[in-house]
Amino acid sequence: MRDLYPGVDLATPGEYLSLGLLAALAFFGCILLHELGHAIVGQSLGIPIRGITLFIFGGVAEMGDEPASAGKEFWMAIAGPLVSLFLVIVFTFLAVVGFYGGWAPAAVVILAYLAWVNALVLAFNLIPAFPLDGGRVLRSILWAITENLRRATQWAAGFGRAFSWLLIAWGVIRFIQYDWLGGIWVGLVGLFLGNAARSSLIQVLIRQALKGEPVRRFMNPEPIVVPPTLDLKQWVDEFVYRHHRKAFPVVSQDHHLEGVITTQVLGQIPRAEWELHNVGEVMRHDLEALTIAPEADALDALQKMQRTGISRLMVTDGDRLVGIIGLKDLLRFLNLKIELEGVNATGPG
Repeated sequence: MRDLYPGVDLATPGEYLSLGLLAALAFFGCILLHELGHAIVGQSLGIPIRGITLFIFGGVAEMGDEPASAGKEFWMAIAGPLVSLFLVIVFTFLAVVGFYGGWAPAAVVILAYLAWVNALVLAFNLIPAFPLDGGRVLRSILWAITENLRRATQWAAGFGRAFSWLLIAWGVIRFIQYDWLGGIWVGLVGLFLGNAARSSLIQVLIRQALKGEPVRRFMNPEPIVVPPTLDLKQWVDEFVYRHHRKAFPVVSQDHHLEGVITTQVLGQIPRAEWELHNVGEVMRHDLEALTIAPEADALDALQKMQRTGISRLMVTDGDRLVGIIGLKDLLRFLNLKIELEGVNATGPG
């Protein structure tokens, strides 16, 4: 353990372990500051930020929508690296001051480590491989030149996939050279970046294909509904088994939407008691999370499905059910549009 921190004289291995733990926590704090840079600048530019997620490969500020312009994309993308650059300067300065000022060796080691690791984060993120920060900067430049977000994303994602394959090849070489742990780690990073680049491109295609399309265009205007007075056994026999679906809108006799019932409720009630309970007793009543207006943007419907984990939304006009829209309906439209028109199906922007 002492070999990890040469020149630092601590009494016990436990103190070395504490030093490593402190350095690791400080590193994740730096990653959080990097992502906060993205989030704060993004929000100031009107880009919705859903949250910040830290994981084994770093972190990500989750955007609720794509930036509205190349300029906003550039400034949000560069904000994180600028934070990392600031941290490199601060920790380097403190490490130098501490070294010549006679500070505790453990403190100097941690400061030097944080300067080094933030420099590494800065260099890695500035690689022009989407969706790294450098790739987003590249996309913003290509977007400004071509005035086409889709084409800029395709090119930037192409750089990202190429870089991911280089990382995977490097990982294989290191693995063959008996650096097994290092090879596996580099290969996993390459796979992660490749999947992220492909996923980001697909998200842009989906957003541009659905944006501006009303829900009314995709909904089923004649959904299968059940009355709230129907007992659960009848519902299963006459609706679930017959129509092979797991969720149904619950509509009263005057055509007002009361809620929705799913097969998940059956796990809470013994089969022998199904006849003793009706649909109205166990249906979901949180209609705000389950409904959307017919003139709403189809992209909003998709995002609502993603947020709630619900694959089907009730389409309502006031409190009246006018249709139902499912994730399969949206995906079927996307597949058909891309099949007929190719990747350029999503319009000029």
